[in-house]
Parts: sequence; structure tokens; C-alpha cells
Amino acid sequence: MAKKKKDEQRSAMGERLNVLRAGVLGSNDGILTVVGVLFSVAVATSNRFTIFIAGLSDLLACAFSMASGEYASVSTQRDMEKVTVKEEQMLLQKDREGELAAVRKFYMEKGVSEETAEDIAEDLLNKKPLETVVDVKHGLVLNHYMNPWNAAFSSLFSAALGGIFPLVAMTFSPVKLMWPITILAVCVSVALTGYLSAKLGNGTVKVAIRRNLIVGIITMIIHYTLGLMI
Repeated sequence: MAKKKKDEQRSAMGERLNVLRAGVLGSNDGILTVVGVLFSVAVATSNRFTIFIAGLSDLLACAFSMASGEYASVSTQRDMEKVTVKEEQMLLQKDREGELAAVRKFYMEKGVSEETAEDIAEDLLNKKPLETVVDVKHGLVLNHYMNPWNAAFSSLFSAALGGIFPLVAMTFSPVKLMWPITILAVCVSVALTGYLSAKLGNGTVKVAIRRNLIVGIITMIIHYTLGLMI
């Protein structure tokens, strides 16, 4: 019972992390795509309404694009997990000894003696065979699959939220301060997404923030240059 509860908690944690990951990536994409359009258009025209509509259109397009991408990605992962479970179910019927050996090897690699590992594997395959093999061989929790809608909505809202920062900064700030305020808004927001991505992925915070800042600055330079060519 305790093992089942632990597996359910692990599965729930995995889904939460996946949703958060989708949110962070969506937010970062929202920031960069929207600021790219804003910079290109703002260089070409001083009409604030035109700039706003262009930025808003790109924000919506980016948000729905990210959401559909996440939905497709997680749906594919879920389908693959279901196929894997079916394959293991067939293997248990056709090659039980091979599945038993895989479970035994798993516990031996954890430092359990061969004899004890044999007993554990035999006991588990007698009590909950499919649940055991999908966990041992693939790290899956039986009947717990990622929800593509959660990832899609997380990506949708975070991309829209990320894009709002540069959109509001450029279209609602005083004309004379429009450019520095927008640049500052972009730098702060991409630094924040870099920080969050590092925390979620157990990475180095300084490296993630620096990387995001560099990408953000390059994005602004490229689109500002493209705007000058119009």
C-alpha cells in the first residue's frame, strides 16, 4: 500500500514538473517572439496602435502555437507509454523468464544479492507483474499517464503572460522612454524565466540567467535591424 502511494506521488510530481516546464518554456517563447515583432514594427512605424495590434496578434499566435505543440508532444508521450505497457503485458505472457531476469538484474544493480534479488523478483511478479516490470524497466507508474491538456493550458497562459511584459512596456510607456523600458522589461523577464528553468532542472542559476539574457539581447538586436530594413 505504501509502495502504491509512493508511486502515485511520484507520478503526480512528474506531471506537476512537466506542467511547470511547459509553463516556463511557454513564457520564455512568449517574451522573445512578441518582442521580436514589436521591435521590427516599432522601428518601421511610430503608430502606437499599429505596434500594439502587431504585438497582440503575435502574442495570441505564439500562445496557441505553444499550447498545440505541448498538447501534441505530451499526447505522443502518453501514447508511447500505453504502447510500452501493452508490449510488457505481452512479454509477461510469452517470456516470463526474461521479465523475471530483468527485475532480478534491477535489484542486483542496487546491491541486493542474487539469491535475494531472485526472491524479490519472483514475489513481485507473482503479486503485481505488470506494475513491476513497467516500473523497473521503464520507470512508469501503471495507469498514470501525463495529461496533455494540463501542459497545453500551462503553455498557453504562460506564453500569453510572458508576451504581455514587452507588449505593455512598449505600447503603454511614455514615448521618450519606450525603448529603454521595453529593453529593461525583456531583460528582467527572461532573467526570471532563466532562474525558474534552472531551479526546475537543478541547473546553475547564473548560467541559465546569462544564457537567457544573451538570447534576449540578440533577439532584440536582430529584429531592430530587420525593422530598419523595412
